[in-house]
Amino acid sequence: MKILVLGGTRFMGKHLVDELLREGHVVSVGSTGQTVVHYDGEVERLTLNREDRASLEAAVQGREWDIVYDMICYSPDDARLAVNMFTGKTKKYILVSSLSVYLPAEHGQKEEEWSPYGYPVTGTDRHSLSYAEGKRQAEAVFADGTAFQAVMVRPPFVLGMDDYTRRLHFHVEKVMKGETIGMPAPEARVQFIRSDEAGRFLSWLKTASLTGPVNACSTGSIPLSELLGLIETVTGKKAITAPEAPQKNMSPYGVEQSWYMDNGKAEAAGFEFERLDNWLPELINQLVQQLREESKL
Repeated sequence: MKILVLGGTRFMGKHLVDELLREGHVVSVGSTGQTVVHYDGEVERLTLNREDRASLEAAVQGREWDIVYDMICYSPDDARLAVNMFTGKTKKYILVSSLSVYLPAEHGQKEEEWSPYGYPVTGTDRHSLSYAEGKRQAEAVFADGTAFQAVMVRPPFVLGMDDYTRRLHFHVEKVMKGETIGMPAPEARVQFIRSDEAGRFLSWLKTASLTGPVNACSTGSIPLSELLGLIETVTGKKAITAPEAPQKNMSPYGVEQSWYMDNGKAEAAGFEFERLDNWLPELINQLVQQLREESKL
């Protein structure tokens, strides 16, 4: 297959590209070119600005791909531009959306609990909307009808040793240093997917029969207090939490209510997600070891 990945330069996008290369596909990666990335094989590198019509058009003009993956669509304007640019150039378009389209709830939410079909599109670019609303309205543009098959993938928090956001690192560092973590609701349940698992799932989707919204998460959720407990076990130190703290100490996962999903739609279609409790403790152990090594430098 000929496949284009928009924004596949780091984290789960890089894992996706590497997975596609291992499978023998011809892969083009579209990005600004500002991040130097080494893949597990040769890719065609297209330099473009995803949000600029002229730049995107110059990069894709006269080209066709079997699949397009979009890791960097954040607004209805981005989605409209994609529909305009890739109509007639691809059979399938896979948009990376987010858990953020859902409001928090005390159960694993299914895809139909927030539907993009018929949802009003009122914004323009990413600066006109919140992150969550930008993702909702981007989904709505694709759901409104396109000339290609559209899939909207909704991952939760993504973890990995390669996590450039360092959100889990934040918690490990605070526990190791004995610093307070601001956490309004320690018993709220959250959910994750590992970056390489996300890459495998995205690759699997290219030939899956799924269309429309699909949740992508490891199986299982965890209360934030238990997440801190795992860190305590590895570090041998007690986590200090408070409902309120200076902004720099507030948890990046500091939700006020449980926020997680049900992955049954994808599993029924044939993808087997890993269990969260099978990999999260080991990842935390690796992070602790890494941070201890860094502190020696």
